[in-house]
Amino acid sequence: MHSATSRREAMEFDTKHLTHEELLLLYKNLVLPRMIEEKMLVLLRQGKISKWFSGIGQEAISVGVTMALRKDEYILPMHRNLGVFTSRNIPLHRLFSQWQGKAGGFTKGRDRSFHFGSQEFHLVGMISHLGPQLGVADGIALAHKIRGEKKVTAVFTGEGGTSEGDFHEALNIASVWDLPVLFCIENNGYGLSTPVSEQYRCDHLSDRGIGYGMEAHRIDGNNILEVYLKISELTESMRENPRPVLVEFMTFRMRGHEEASGTKYVPEDLLALWELRDPLANYRDFLHRRGVLGESEDMTIRRQITAQIQQGLQTAFAEPSVTFHVERELADVYKDFSFTAVPPEEHSRHIRFVDAVSDGLQHAMDRFDNLIVMGQDIAAYGGVFKVTEGFAIRYGTDRIRNTPICESGVISAAMGLAINNMKAVVEMQFSDFISSGFNPVVNYLAKVHYRWGQHADVVIRMPCGGGVGAGPFHSQTNEAWFTKTPGLKVVYPAFPYDAKGLLVTAIEDPNPVLFFEHKGLYRSVYGDVPEGYYNLPFGKAALLSEGEDITIITYGMGVHWALDLLGRETELSADIIDLRTLQPLDTETIFRSVRKTGKAIILQEDTLFGGVASDISALITEHCFEYLDGPVQRVGSLDTPVPFAPDLENGFLPVERFKLAIHRLLAY
Repeated sequence: MHSATSRREAMEFDTKHLTHEELLLLYKNLVLPRMIEEKMLVLLRQGKISKWFSGIGQEAISVGVTMALRKDEYILPMHRNLGVFTSRNIPLHRLFSQWQGKAGGFTKGRDRSFHFGSQEFHLVGMISHLGPQLGVADGIALAHKIRGEKKVTAVFTGEGGTSEGDFHEALNIASVWDLPVLFCIENNGYGLSTPVSEQYRCDHLSDRGIGYGMEAHRIDGNNILEVYLKISELTESMRENPRPVLVEFMTFRMRGHEEASGTKYVPEDLLALWELRDPLANYRDFLHRRGVLGESEDMTIRRQITAQIQQGLQTAFAEPSVTFHVERELADVYKDFSFTAVPPEEHSRHIRFVDAVSDGLQHAMDRFDNLIVMGQDIAAYGGVFKVTEGFAIRYGTDRIRNTPICESGVISAAMGLAINNMKAVVEMQFSDFISSGFNPVVNYLAKVHYRWGQHADVVIRMPCGGGVGAGPFHSQTNEAWFTKTPGLKVVYPAFPYDAKGLLVTAIEDPNPVLFFEHKGLYRSVYGDVPEGYYNLPFGKAALLSEGEDITIITYGMGVHWALDLLGRETELSADIIDLRTLQPLDTETIFRSVRKTGKAIILQEDTLFGGVASDISALITEHCFEYLDGPVQRVGSLDTPVPFAPDLENGFLPVERFKLAIHRLLAY
């Protein structure tokens, strides 16, 4: 550092209207994360923390952006943004506890480093799949805009992250919806070891704003005053004139991607060049030259910070390690939801399944004025299945929002709405398309409450199923993708009455719900549905018929296949159980029936291997083995993609195999 100091040219800073006190506060906020990092590197070598992502040399960006925002405006930082957390005055002992995996942190030891959020400090930490947080920022900003609040949301990404599809989806959504999101790109030269020359070909990442019709700027990320003053100017303008702004901060990563990576792949002369541009050292020298900061005062500031760090470490080190309690771990997967039954009215209408879904959604819109519905073509067009026909006129396009074709960005935005005290329903045009938004569902929505106590108040409607000649990309029933993932709830009704009541409950529930609606039932199945608002509990199966010989366990379209068979073969004496919800699962009803009949067959439309039927079969074997008079049978669709031609699709679906299997089991 001595050689760098001797070669460093005096760097000038434009102070504009800033007072000495403001200049000093910026300095203190730069010194604090630098000194914490230097201490963490020591602790890392001592084995007292497990991993560290260093932001040394990049502090001006985190500190400048955070100080330019108001304390009640959300920031979504990343690995190298310690200055965001310290500038929001998070108690250091809590940060240190977080990094040691202790309960005094923010995740009860369940996640590491900066993988956490805090509503108290209006911070939403990253997940390792970096892209979704950009869309989450869109959702937070959307909630502010709908409520008429003049607030900005800031979200960080690195230059490497700009190659992800989520980056492009988030920028497009923000631009189309004029969302006040400050997209901050920290261009620090390398994505792990990959230089920028191998990451993108445009001259500047800020140029990408042109493609989205978005205002964009490129500024010196190592100049604390340029960062603070420019971001202050931009955010003040964005509050009055809501719009997204893209800012590329030019900086450099002086240490490895994480400490174990090292920097051997970085040319020595490049490291030496950027060492001369150290944001803290240059700003300190400037303050000395201007007479704002003397050596004595500088030493006092550093002594105070050293004592603050030491005190925080002592508190964190003294805290006991977390202990495992199975009940607590399981209880924290979901946010508590106390179901309060709302009984149905006496007056009913005989309506189709699709009308019941629409009716339930409409009643929920009336009851929850913070409910937003998003999806492709759902506004004026009413959705491809017309579930939301007329909704845009009744509720307005702020609440019934057409989206671009970007499932990942929209689901991430729904998460952001939930963070900012809204409810969201997202319609997939077809459940097959959820694959384009799979990451935020299984890695963000599903895990967020377990990680840091933030609920994901999101329902994803999933028009699904075959039998309609729609081929491999519009016919899947893919519930097993989600029943495997802790933190999600999965609902799959078979009748109009259940569809309305369970959809209402899904929207009431603050946890993420995948709500499957079979397209083949939309206009073929009618039922008597109460007119008013009512709900139905999750985890309660329906016993549709009672018999002595066999238990048929199914859901969705499988319920109708089973009822049709029972109606045609009157000699069959069977319990038919309609599961209605797959997560939570009503095992009590299943076990009670199997213990009575002694034989069980599980029918699903999904392909056979790895489906819901496999787990139910295992549960029956584990809990009812001594009652069984035959092997548990599973019946599902052929283990192929869903074919298009009618004869092929009929052979794919399990209807005929179900009939054969049930008679084979009865004869066992």
